[in-house]
Parts: sequence; structure tokens; C-alpha cells
Amino acid sequence: MNIKLSVVIPAFNESKRISQTLEGTDAYLRKQNYDYEIIVVDNGSNDNTCDIVKEYQERSVKNLVRLCLSKSIGAKGSAVKMGILDYAHGDFVVFMDADNATPISEIEKFWPFLESAQYQVVIGSRYVHESNVSQKQPFYRVVLSRMSNLLIQILLIKGIKDTQLGFKAFLGKAAKDIFSQVSVPGWGFDMEVLTIAIRHGYKIREVGVIWRERGGSHVPLGAYVQSFLDLLKIKINSILGRYNKK
Repeated sequence: MNIKLSVVIPAFNESKRISQTLEGTDAYLRKQNYDYEIIVVDNGSNDNTCDIVKEYQERSVKNLVRLCLSKSIGAKGSAVKMGILDYAHGDFVVFMDADNATPISEIEKFWPFLESAQYQVVIGSRYVHESNVSQKQPFYRVVLSRMSNLLIQILLIKGIKDTQLGFKAFLGKAAKDIFSQVSVPGWGFDMEVLTIAIRHGYKIREVGVIWRERGGSHVPLGAYVQSFLDLLKIKINSILGRYNKK
């Protein structure tokens, strides 16, 4: 394939997990027949995440772009937005979590939909029958996740079973278009991304992927409250037409 894939990885205090993610991602992509770039956005970490990424950039990982922010610009959503809008140059763009919960190799399941151009957005899911959740979250987080997703489907996005999994791919132009209107800086940004995609007429495909609970989550319980507030904000923005295609 004569294409380029941009892989955006937001990171915050990931010194214990980023090495495995970078090594695995680069090793897989080196074997593929397309160009790629790996963009790590370190969102103001106060550990040595950025130093580790720098070592890989200088020593071994091909086409690695390292963005070390001296202070946080928000939560995960802001980091992903910066990586995609300011640094991604791929024909296709994917963002994934720094803990490698869903490995980059799962992109293979996305290519038939992305290359056909029938779908402009393809998202990974834990809740469709093809998914493979090999290490589950604690029970209370599963319950919170399912309840949150039910509320999201009722109020905002119908028909998508898992809006929040951190493994989503886009046609490059669609990614730039969608993220140009993203305003939610935190964990609720996934909902906004999909809402904007729908309002702009993009077709979304949900695909079951491997997902492994890696431990050491940086998602506090308070994020569920903030995500609910984000949900209301996104709903209001949608009603007011703020996501209409410009």
C-alpha cells in the first residue's frame, strides 16, 4: 500500500508502560508495506516518560515524533487533538492508549473498511461479539462503563456500543475535519469526536478488538462525573448546531 499511517499516542506519567508500547508498535509497523509515523504527546508528565521516549527516538524507534509539553494542556482529549491537528501527516490516522491495552496490530481489522472509503471512521470496541477482552477491569468499573454507555446511547449517540475505547482510526482528511471542532479536553472527548463525525456525515464502523486491562489506570473515578458533564455540554452544542460542518 502506497500510504502513510499516523499513530498518535497521548501519554501522562507512563514511564512504566511506554517502553513496551513503543517497542511493540514500532516492531509491528516496520513489517508493514506502508509508511508510518509515531507521534507521542507527553502531556506535562512529572515522571521520566519524556526522557524514555527521547531515548527511543534517538536510538531505535523509526519515525518517532516526540512532543514534550512543559505543562498539561488539559487531559487526554487535548493531547490527541494536538497530535492529530498539528503533527499528523498520514493518509490514515489512528490514536491508541499508551498502555497498549489494544495493540496496533488490531488495525488489520480496520483496513477493509477504511480502504473501501465506505467508512471514514472505524472504532475499536469491547462490547461487540468479535471483541476479545482478555483481562477485564474491576467489576465496579465495568458497571460504570456500561451504565455510562447506555446513557450516551440514550442522549447522544445511538447504535454504538462502546464509544470510549481508546483505539480509533480515521481517514486523514476526516480526522483533521473532526478534531478541528473538538472542544472537550478530557475523557469525554471520544463522545464529541463521534458526535461531530455523525453531524459531518461520516460513516462509523464499530469493530471488536483485543483489549487488556493493564493496571495503573490514570482514569480517576471523578472522570465519570466529568464525563457526564461533558455529555450534557456536547448534547447542548449539538442542539445549538455548533458541530455543523463549516
